[in-house]
Amino acid sequence: MRILIVEDDTEASDAMARGLAEAGHACSTAVDGQAGLEAAEAGGFDVLIVDRMMPRIDGVSMVGLLRQGGDQTPVLFLSALGEINDRVAGLNAGGDDYLVKPYAFAELIARVEALARRRETGSVQTLLKVGDLEMDLIAREVRRAGKEIDLQPREFQLLEFLVRHAGQSVTRTMLLEKVWEYHFDPQTNVIDVHISRLRSKIDKGFDHPMLLTVRGAGYRLEA
Repeated sequence: MRILIVEDDTEASDAMARGLAEAGHACSTAVDGQAGLEAAEAGGFDVLIVDRMMPRIDGVSMVGLLRQGGDQTPVLFLSALGEINDRVAGLNAGGDDYLVKPYAFAELIARVEALARRRETGSVQTLLKVGDLEMDLIAREVRRAGKEIDLQPREFQLLEFLVRHAGQSVTRTMLLEKVWEYHFDPQTNVIDVHISRLRSKIDKGFDHPMLLTVRGAGYRLEA
């Protein structure tokens, strides 16, 4: 999951980003509302975590501007302002959830992941893109830098899963369960074989590799 943290307290922001990264999520940060607005408008995020009280543009105003522009990325407000009126103002501005500081980090992760699931349930993406790699799920076509790439059905499923989790480390267990629908380890090299084939198709002949091996963890697709 790709998360944008908009928080003017850099120490708190860095700690949050480290914790979310350890949970397998890719994080970017912005130090004020204006920078957060510009980053969010550029797109590519699954969830925004926004502090309410910030310089340049406060969090409520930032989210209000995003919603006026048609951006529907889920927003979790963080704030030391915990009165009912404060929470209502944040939700009325377009926030999807509101967490009062100080908070338990486990609750933060649970709320962020719940927002992402809610978004996935409410909308179905048929065109996926990471860097110069594009997948059309309807036409079953894959292109990188405009060049069409021919994939077998299982390779297509594997790539789709990696694209949907771009920037995250994906374990072998996750691939077995979500791509092969195995809930046990078949003790074969099926994943290694398919990763090798996929890598030769999407990386060979291009400027930089996208499909990376994460030692001791699994694999990661990066722009």
